[in-house]
Amino acid sequence: MGVSVFDMRLLQDSWSTPAMRAIFSEENRIQKWLDVEAALANAQAKLGIIPQEAAIEIAKKAHYKFMDMDFIFAEFKKTKHPLVPTVRGLEKACENGFGEYVHFGVTTQDIIDTGIVLQFKEAMNLIKQDLKDIAKNLAKIAKEHKNTAMMGRTLALQALPITFGHKVSIWLSELNRHYERINELEKRLYVGLIVGAVGTKASLSDKADEVEKLTLESLGLKVPDISWQPARDRFIELGYVLGNINATFNKIAHQLLILAHNEIDEIAEPFGKGQVGSSTMPHKRNPAVSENAVTVSNALRANIAIISDIERHEHERDGQVWKMEWKLLPEIFLMLSVVLANMKFVFDDLEVKKDKMLKNLDTLDGFVLAERVMFALSDCYGKQHAHEIVYENAMRGIENHKTFKEVLLEDERVSKVLSEKDIDILMDATTYVGYAPKLVDEFLEKIANAEILR
Repeated sequence: MGVSVFDMRLLQDSWSTPAMRAIFSEENRIQKWLDVEAALANAQAKLGIIPQEAAIEIAKKAHYKFMDMDFIFAEFKKTKHPLVPTVRGLEKACENGFGEYVHFGVTTQDIIDTGIVLQFKEAMNLIKQDLKDIAKNLAKIAKEHKNTAMMGRTLALQALPITFGHKVSIWLSELNRHYERINELEKRLYVGLIVGAVGTKASLSDKADEVEKLTLESLGLKVPDISWQPARDRFIELGYVLGNINATFNKIAHQLLILAHNEIDEIAEPFGKGQVGSSTMPHKRNPAVSENAVTVSNALRANIAIISDIERHEHERDGQVWKMEWKLLPEIFLMLSVVLANMKFVFDDLEVKKDKMLKNLDTLDGFVLAERVMFALSDCYGKQHAHEIVYENAMRGIENHKTFKEVLLEDERVSKVLSEKDIDILMDATTYVGYAPKLVDEFLEKIANAEILR
């Protein structure tokens, strides 16, 4: 059975965003190659290596709109080469024989590597903006819900009360570190190369260093300290930074899915008028956007698992390894863009159900306050002895289906220290969130001037 056009559109929308798709489109990829060729020609003309008229013509025609794509595709089928067809397309577009000066002295990897770095630079700008948008929403939510008590959970079970603002602040702190990692990465990542076939610049004349410098500077890229044709550590670092961001949102989206379960029901993602949860169950309000974020995020992790393999070049170049980048890294950007778009949507109008959070604090009939009671008894009995008293009561109450208050009142060791009123005060989970509100305020003050929130 074939896949319809409608089905394909759904798949594309689920696995990449339009803006990111445009960056890694065939047109933009070829355009970046043409940009490098034009910058190279201009640099060589300034240095007297090729005629100025040739550089002007090459720069004029180095645009996708001038490329005869039928010719280029035919050349690709014939040559089986990734770049030569485009070089010939640019040569063909240039008039007065100036096409002879296209791609003068450089190798395929110079153009493709430099071009893909330009694509990564554009793509990273989108990632950074998405992180900024999400971070601003998280800061707003954290501030609004710094006092909103909810149950903290460890090892999948209820542990101690926290606040929703505290949980969200931790997410925001993580995003801020990711943003800082991007800034550090960019210092190393945005580097091109014009070094010739094996990195020695043998074909680039005695002005090779000047050619590289002028070419890359005009493209807004740094000049490498030496050829990085077989050294792909920058791209591996890129993959790991993006994978780290993805891991954070995999966790966040998965937590939102759990908190949206009807049995917990503490949050709900936006559900618009006319949105449908199920084709057969009209009542469903599925957290479909968070679910999609987790789905795409899970798929992205497969690329991260093999990204380090791109370093395994044999000698000065290894096509079987090098070409893996052309699939792995664009796919990582494309999928991460979907994860971020999904999370932006969710946090733009997240519904926080305070009443349900409050109700869930009493799900275990007070036993989650065992730690609090233990410390209240420790002044009299010491911490270890108090722990044994509370442990015995907790186990007895859980096994006999009694509330924590009931078993505490039945134990003379407790009742001689704590009155029923004292126990009632201790049983108020909303007053045992520690310093969570204060910690949120302090954190938001520390991060207020961070770049991610500007």
